[in-house]
Amino acid sequence: MIIPPGFCQRSVATSLGRMVYYTAEAIANQSVDGQPLPSLVFLHGFGGGSSAYEWSKVYPAFAFSHRVLAPDLIGWGRSEHPALNYRVEDYITTITEFLEQTCTETVPVVASSLTAAMTIRAAIARPELFKCLILSTPAGLSDFGENYTRSLFANLVKTPFLDRLIYSVGVATREGVRTFLEQRQFARPERVFPEIVEAYVESAQQPNAEYAALAFVRGDLCFDLAMYMPHLKVPTAIFWGQRSQFTGPDIGKRLAELNPQTVYAFQVLDDVGLTPQLEQPAIAIALIQRYLRLLVI
Repeated sequence: MIIPPGFCQRSVATSLGRMVYYTAEAIANQSVDGQPLPSLVFLHGFGGGSSAYEWSKVYPAFAFSHRVLAPDLIGWGRSEHPALNYRVEDYITTITEFLEQTCTETVPVVASSLTAAMTIRAAIARPELFKCLILSTPAGLSDFGENYTRSLFANLVKTPFLDRLIYSVGVATREGVRTFLEQRQFARPERVFPEIVEAYVESAQQPNAEYAALAFVRGDLCFDLAMYMPHLKVPTAIFWGQRSQFTGPDIGKRLAELNPQTVYAFQVLDDVGLTPQLEQPAIAIALIQRYLRLLVI
């Protein structure tokens, strides 16, 4: 995977294997007014070939103000890919373990899509780990009864043997990745640059990469986030791509309205899809900077 200049690769051991993360170690060892830089964690979403690359156009902007930590989640990128049937609890557990091992203080966490929804559940279970949440399109993909698992594609990949064929031929190829990004993840296909495709293909072709990816497309990782939103106590801000393919901003507004005491901001971004952080990184950087000022006391 592509690592931004000035960043290096490190890893920690979780209960499901080693989790790789990227950090600007030399810069992070510096201090501001004699104090160590505060930590800031970026968590990527799910989809064929997902990895921390998703945030790589954004997190370098924070390297001189924060100790940036951007992991590849278990089953993705350069982290370990155990061959198992992944469940939501696997990610809640390993995200929690990652924070416990890398952060000594409460930490702002930036996360996207289904991972953002799982991060909400982690913050409900372990609020002492989180200073605030800044979330891009947090959706459980079964919210308010709109159940993704009933879709035709989700049912197709539940068929043994056919699921891996679909992955190897239709997902883990340059054409498959480009088609998914252009048609499902980005609002404008001309923004899908060759580097983005290469980063996703490299992640999608890692050994055993199909296990986590197929768990996602089958709907094994989906849940109704609306059941959990009222219980969130960690200060939160949300931004949402207007042209998100899987769940539109109306779902996001309904989720935010379930907990107005905790969700301090909700912003819809025009002319972007599911990953504003890749499609319009400058806007994502500006929003995160604004929300850090709003939420971090």
